[in-house]
Amino acid sequence: MALSLEDILAGCRRGQSGAQRALYQHLAYPLMGVCLRYCPSRAEAEDALQNAFIKIFTNLHQFNDKGPFEAWARRIAVTTAINAYHQRQQRGPHVEYDDAPEVAHPDGTPLEQLSADDLMRVLHTLPLGYRTVLNLYAVEGYSHAEIAEMLGISEGTSKSQLARARRLLESKLSLPTPSRLATK
Repeated sequence: MALSLEDILAGCRRGQSGAQRALYQHLAYPLMGVCLRYCPSRAEAEDALQNAFIKIFTNLHQFNDKGPFEAWARRIAVTTAINAYHQRQQRGPHVEYDDAPEVAHPDGTPLEQLSADDLMRVLHTLPLGYRTVLNLYAVEGYSHAEIAEMLGISEGTSKSQLARARRLLESKLSLPTPSRLATK
């Protein structure tokens, strides 16, 4: 018989390793998706995920059953990934570019032909600051004021980075012009 989330959480609070494993299995996939949106590589996302679970297990006593547990855990994962972002900023800029050729599919627009994996690859070509603001605003639903506070930037910078991220995404997702195809 499968345990309910409440039973799993009760077991985790008692320090039962089986309950901790069950909670990890329940949350690892969705929280990894959160971490991948904020980290420049899979390895860093995996580190952020592990750190998030350490915080979840350590601070489980702070969850007060007001609202869904998954939302509480997701907030920890976002905060952990943002903290990793701040640490990367202190070490200096880190930008990875994927030089995959841009070829339009004959059966539709690039957006219609884009798989989730393709979209993640395109998002990962954005500079880290742009990608972070875009994720926080468009995916997580934070306001520019909240983003500014989380990242230690001004609201204007948040708005500007979102606008630039959108323009850059639009250019990356637009159909290639004949002149661009001719040069390849």
